[in-house]
Amino acid sequence: QVQLVESGGGLVQPGGSLRLSCQGSGFTSSIHAMSWYRQAPGKERELVAYITRAGDTTNYADSVKGRFTISRDNAKNTVYLQMNSLKLEDTAVYYCKAFIPWSGYYWGQGTQVTVSS
Repeated sequence: QVQLVESGGGLVQPGGSLRLSCQGSGFTSSIHAMSWYRQAPGKERELVAYITRAGDTTNYADSVKGRFTISRDNAKNTVYLQMNSLKLEDTAVYYCKAFIPWSGYYWGQGTQVTVSS
């Protein structure tokens, strides 16, 4: 079992920055790829960013390319999402997801990001 806890969300003005963190506990050594998703009110949950276990491959949704950066520190069992140049449409609950090949997918509880002037 793996538990994931997100933090770092909050209220920010358009153009501002936030850094989200997702710390894992439990069988963290078994975690392979990790991802950030988000879900805005009335919308489906969507993939924001993805990173492989070694951190050597990342992918981003077109809507965040050039503004968001995903990274991970396996020694700290933590994945980060640096969000710059935030827009109103980035407002959502952000979730991290971990993949363990022999066990499946695990989700955190989410952290709210609100971009508003």
